[in-house]
Parts: sequence; structure tokens; C-alpha cells
Amino acid sequence: MKLIQILVVAALLPFAAAAEEPVGAGPVDARDLTLAQFLWTKRPVVVFAETPADPNFVRQMQLIDARLDQLAERDVIVITDTDPAEPSEIRRALHPRGFSLVILDKDGQVKLRKPLPWDVREIGRAIDKFPLRREELLERNPAGR
Repeated sequence: MKLIQILVVAALLPFAAAAEEPVGAGPVDARDLTLAQFLWTKRPVVVFAETPADPNFVRQMQLIDARLDQLAERDVIVITDTDPAEPSEIRRALHPRGFSLVILDKDGQVKLRKPLPWDVREIGRAIDKFPLRREELLERNPAGR
């Protein structure tokens, strides 16, 4: 009987871990998230707007959805916040004004703030210039030194 219980717990363990932290590049709503939970594991790319109907927000999400796989390669999690009436902890920490694209590194530091939508290629190029990302690339390919 104990073997069956162990197998059931082992089978459900991955689902419990997935409930704690969003997996993949997103996009996920900022409502129940904190920036601290992504520290040293993901690079948050946060898209703020006053409303989900904001044309800049709609355009940014279209650009992100088209190339989400490129962001996943860089350990990015896309977080959205379109409700300034009930500010999330992330909104309170980053203080956006209107539409805003905020890119953070794994160390939790804000690296870029953009007032207009950015293509995923531009986001990826910016991330590839971060010191932590460059270290990751060198660890993966030591011959590139």
C-alpha cells in the first residue's frame, strides 16, 4: 500500500512545483506574483498598460506572441499588468506611467524601460548584452572566449 502512495505523490509532485512558479515564457498576469519569486531563475519582462485595450499594449502582446520561443531561450517570463485601479505588487515596485515595457535581469535589477512597444528581436538583443546573460553564454560555449 505504501508503494502506491509513494507513486501517487511522485506523480503529482511536478504539478505542485508548477503551481508555485509559472513555467515557460508566459504571458502571466501580475496579480498574484512578486519579482522576488523570479530572482536568479527568470528574467521578467513586464508589460504595463492602463487598460487591455491600449493600442500599444495590444501591439506589444502581438509582437511577443509571435516569437515567444526566442524569449524562452533567454529564461524570460512575460508578465502583464493592465489594472492600475488595483495595483499589483509588481506595479507598486516598478511605478509605470501609462504603457511601459520594463526588462529586468535575473538579479532583479531594472535594465531597460521603454515607453513604446519593442519587437522581440530588439528585446533579445538587449538581453544578450546583459552581463549575466553573457556569462551564461560563455558557460554554455567556453570556446567563445
